[in-house]
Amino acid sequence: MAGDRESLRRDGVPRGSESRAWTLAAFGVHIFTASGAALGLLALVAAVQGQWSLMFLLLGIALIVDGVDGAIARRLEVGERLPRWSGETLDLVVDFVTYSFVPAYAIAAGGFMPSWAAVPAAILVVVTSALYFADRNMKTDDNFFRGFPAVWNAAAFYLFLIRPGPWVGAASILALAVLTFVPVKFLHPFRVKRLRPLSVALLALWSVLALVAIIQDMAPGPWIIVALCGIGLYFFSVGLLRLPD
Repeated sequence: MAGDRESLRRDGVPRGSESRAWTLAAFGVHIFTASGAALGLLALVAAVQGQWSLMFLLLGIALIVDGVDGAIARRLEVGERLPRWSGETLDLVVDFVTYSFVPAYAIAAGGFMPSWAAVPAAILVVVTSALYFADRNMKTDDNFFRGFPAVWNAAAFYLFLIRPGPWVGAASILALAVLTFVPVKFLHPFRVKRLRPLSVALLALWSVLALVAIIQDMAPGPWIIVALCGIGLYFFSVGLLRLPD
């Protein structure tokens, strides 16, 4: 009888039922992470139809999923409850779709570079991204990214926002692809402790301004473009500075 009593919680719910509920919740987190791939597919469909603003909106929602799923997974101890599935691998698969594969199509089809260079540029994006995501040393000891962190969704966003000349567009893609393998630091806004409050505040502001640009069909007023470029320059360059620990 004592054993029977111990198998029940104070509210009468069996411990086994509680464990199953936590396991289902943990698997729900994996489904939530995997939904980013579905958002990536929808973004690709929108891109094929030339609905660029919708594509960026869907990629932005995927960014939100990517930003919060890790904290939820740690809270529910998903790795311990479901060791069969690798959350890290799942995250990388989804990131490749939303950060690189779909933006590569947008870069190829957006008309930002000479026609002969469009497809080779997109191929360069997906190949360098695949190699980067497989790099076990993509992070430095102080949680910066090592090399350009394959955020081609941001690169594509700025191409549509600024609409540079074709040769400038092609040169930009080539430069970022090269920087993927150059051991320079790029900021992670949440994991780098130095300047974290400023980085998070600027990221929040960037998100609001980017949403305005998307609502305005990627043709916002000049002050929004200047602000977005200024914030982008901060995230691009701050890792190059020699900041004290």
